[in-house]
Amino acid sequence: MTDHTLTNHQLTDPALMDAMAPPTDLAGLHQLLEARAEQEGLLDVAYRTVDSPLGTLLLAATTTGLVRVAFEREGFDAVLESLATTLGPRVLRAPRRLDLAATQLDDYFAGSRTTFDLPLDRALSHGFRGQVHHYLPQIAYGHTASYQEVAAGVGNSGAVRAVGSACATNPLPIVVPCHRVLRSDGSLGGYLGGTAAKTALLTLEHAA
Repeated sequence: MTDHTLTNHQLTDPALMDAMAPPTDLAGLHQLLEARAEQEGLLDVAYRTVDSPLGTLLLAATTTGLVRVAFEREGFDAVLESLATTLGPRVLRAPRRLDLAATQLDDYFAGSRTTFDLPLDRALSHGFRGQVHHYLPQIAYGHTASYQEVAAGVGNSGAVRAVGSACATNPLPIVVPCHRVLRSDGSLGGYLGGTAAKTALLTLEHAA
């Protein structure tokens, strides 16, 4: 069978799932493995890659929600190893869990979406960095704020450098918009995806 798209009904029927994936059909077997792992609670982190104007992105999610968006320059293997160490070793390419995130990112890059409506897993955001990550979505689409303004926004005006570190380690770039934070003189500052990616995101939002 060459069509590997299983319906929800099919995914809950083990006999039917077995029949749909002959032993020599590696793609079908992988899909069965994905579905079984999901159903039996054996999947700590599901991941997939998506194409974007910024290059290939890796998306990863736990059962709680989207937990990681990674740029190719970070090294996807290194990112997956880190997720396995931090969140659990059962990491599997399982695109279905990330269909909604992929669709919303497509809409964002097409200019038809200005906010994301996704369940997020904040397990990789801790302490002050976590406070900054929670604050960032308050910077509206098409607007920017300085590191100083963000520091003041989270109640610690002297923590400008710490805000910079928080933005640089944001596990959910694009969805949690650290690209909207600039230096006080208006220059870009650093970005996990590189300055070209940060410029492209700001240009996209300012053009809307």
